[in-house]
Amino acid sequence: MQSTDKAFFKRLTILQQPHVASTLRDIQHGIERESLRINADGTLATSDHPATLGSALTHHFITTDFSESLMEFITPPERDTYKTLEQLQDIHKFVVQNIGDEMLWPMSMPCFIKNEDEIRLAYYGESNVGRMKTLYRQGLKNRYGSMMQAIAGVHFNFSMPCHFWTPYLSEAMGQSCTQENISAAYLGMVRNYRRICWLIPYLYGSSPALCGSFLAGKHSALPFEQIGKGSVYLKGATSLRMSDLGYTNNAQSGLQICYNELDEYVASLRKAIQTPSAKFEKFSGKLNGKFQQLNSNVLQIENELYSPIRPKQPTRSLEKPTDALRDRGISYIEVRALDVNPFSPVGVEAQQLHFLDVFLLHCLLRPSAPFADGDFEESEANIKVAVETGRSPQATLSREGQPVLLRDWAKQLVAEMQPIAELLDSVNRCKDYTQALAAEMEKILEPDLTLSGRILTLLRDDKMDNGDLAIHLAQQHKQTLKDTPYKVHDDEFFRQQAVLSDQARAKIEANDKVDFDTFMQQQFGV
Repeated sequence: MQSTDKAFFKRLTILQQPHVASTLRDIQHGIERESLRINADGTLATSDHPATLGSALTHHFITTDFSESLMEFITPPERDTYKTLEQLQDIHKFVVQNIGDEMLWPMSMPCFIKNEDEIRLAYYGESNVGRMKTLYRQGLKNRYGSMMQAIAGVHFNFSMPCHFWTPYLSEAMGQSCTQENISAAYLGMVRNYRRICWLIPYLYGSSPALCGSFLAGKHSALPFEQIGKGSVYLKGATSLRMSDLGYTNNAQSGLQICYNELDEYVASLRKAIQTPSAKFEKFSGKLNGKFQQLNSNVLQIENELYSPIRPKQPTRSLEKPTDALRDRGISYIEVRALDVNPFSPVGVEAQQLHFLDVFLLHCLLRPSAPFADGDFEESEANIKVAVETGRSPQATLSREGQPVLLRDWAKQLVAEMQPIAELLDSVNRCKDYTQALAAEMEKILEPDLTLSGRILTLLRDDKMDNGDLAIHLAQQHKQTLKDTPYKVHDDEFFRQQAVLSDQARAKIEANDKVDFDTFMQQQFGV
């Protein structure tokens, strides 16, 4: 047995001890789900963010992302997966009841968009902070185009409970429970996640097809085939959202973001937000009296880094994420590799969340050597294989420089995760985790059972456009949400949240002490 395997089973044995295992009931989860507002015919809604939903700047549960029509729904940290999903369902219910005839697009890749000018930048009011958020999006539009920013995903936030770390670090790692050691353990999880991240788009990628309008003016060497009247697809694809066509950034391919030590991670990210870019220099200054970006550096701010996972620490007002990480360490991680599940009214299902708990605990328990030369590139290449050809029986990845069939490696990983799933079942008195693992094993053995496989089966069997399927699902989901009663909150709660968010936005606007030009000089030196 290899030393890494011995270390893994030692840590697993410690995790199974009752005083450690009992802490697993307190793992915290949160969801951030993005979705475009669309008109009844499937075109992009160009209306304002509905006033009845409150202020997108200050609302705790309902906001916008890049555009005025790209909504984002946020749940607070919770132990109970089902309560998280009930909260997410309540948010969706309130929204669909307050957007008139509009619907929520149930896919990751955008609906039919004739041209990028239809995509309005998100508006956050007239405060300096609100104008800064809109200007950041103007910079994204100038740098990468609006169409890429119209892509939606699901983010899964995950944190181990505080009382887990003392026994685990002591008995499994021989370390004291300090924030430095907790952060190091989270970074080990992040590195292992990146090594096997390809499994997430294989299982949960749901964008093997897209509207042909998305490719307008773009060159792609991918062997697309046409289906319906205007859709294209790749036979073995799982997540075009995560391909070179999707929410990726070739301009960032040369960045050397280091995940080995927290100080190195912070330093490498800060370097990117402080390094001038000759390419983006053309957007410096003002055009017609308006700024065109926050600054002309490689990254305007940390959030511009496109990554399938991020180590996180909640930030205070105007605090930079890197400052929060430096000062208070890592408190949770954000998984960003999930496509929107089009078969769920809320974009994600309980089975997915149960599997992710198992998956991330596996990443924590496995020894995680520092990334050496080529490791990061190998992980990126494996994701590319999974998203473009993952369902092909011949899909081959690279593991420590050696070729391995995706299917074989996936089966091995699921086998290693089995005792973790059994332990989570035991401490939570359920069968959810082993059932989730068994369901994912079926998808590994039969690729047509994956989300991407199910979508392509529907499209090919009915010779249907991707957009027609999406409109049908959007109509179905809207009615389902309307018919489903509130579970955690109610209509009055969300109406009160809207009022409170409007009051908070007005207070921020009233408290501005300098004009926007001065604010920009103070924040970004422009």
